[in-house]
Amino acid sequence: MSSILRVESLTVRYGRREALSSLDLDLGPGVSGLLGPNGAGKSTLLKTLLGFVSPAGVTGGRVEILGRQLSSSGRELRQHLGYFPERAVFVPGLSAVETVALAGELGGLRPNEALSRAHEMLWFAGLGEARYRPVEEFSTGMRQRTKLAIAVVHDPDLLLLDEPTSGLDPGGRRQMLELVREIGKRGISVLLSTHLLHDVEEVCEQVVLLNRGRVVLAGRLSELGRHPGWVYEIRVREERTGSFREALRGRGIHTAEEIDGLVRISLEEPSTRLLFETARAASVEIRHLKRFERSLEDRFLSAVANENENDNENDNDNQQDAG
Repeated sequence: MSSILRVESLTVRYGRREALSSLDLDLGPGVSGLLGPNGAGKSTLLKTLLGFVSPAGVTGGRVEILGRQLSSSGRELRQHLGYFPERAVFVPGLSAVETVALAGELGGLRPNEALSRAHEMLWFAGLGEARYRPVEEFSTGMRQRTKLAIAVVHDPDLLLLDEPTSGLDPGGRRQMLELVREIGKRGISVLLSTHLLHDVEEVCEQVVLLNRGRVVLAGRLSELGRHPGWVYEIRVREERTGSFREALRGRGIHTAEEIDGLVRISLEEPSTRLLFETARAASVEIRHLKRFERSLEDRFLSAVANENENDNENDNDNQQDAG
């Protein structure tokens, strides 16, 4: 799979504060989630990709977007990028269609083409009937969808979204995520920056977790929840409590402690035949059997906690050295 975004050893500073620290990242096409707590560096990364961070702030590293070097192709690259900022900024007095058409012209479209695309994208965003109304009269949800129309009016190859569901009620959030999903189906790659795990689970194929300016977890969603190795959860009915676990130990099969009637079992191979054989020999009935998967929330919380613990240990080591 070719990369749409490759970042190597990127370091960004705001004065003395290091917002991104030797960050490495490699994303393929599709819809990707950029997760992290407030202050993790998500917005800084997006602004760096867009060229909004001054060269003096980027103190090291290399960024390649859509096969082009950011350092040498920044202006050309922006024509291929769409950006949805967290905060709404609109020109007072302009209607929605005028606003989106203006964005299209700024993105390099001819006036007639920009106006045609503005109508098309506002209908796509569910604002076709309201496209001649001033944007300042819109609700929060309508403004968010107007921002989305602005971001895709010039048909970008990569769309950067900064907290697109912020301030939306459940219905508005569902509608926005459905639009993001549809954009991905149209062949536009998306980088969705959010602190909401649910949004990423709903629409993303890949995910990156940032904490304190570093990547602490990355991969495909379908793989991140899986426990390494072959671990299964099993519930049985047995006449004598513990007899099944004893039988497993007799066959050299490792089990974890029982939790709410579920026993976790580690196998060397992805085969459950030995479990059924053991149950039959022990006169035990298997009621539930499923491969164990950790929730993504557990994975993310653990990754952040481990990163913070490592940082605290390093800080203590540095203080001892200084002493």
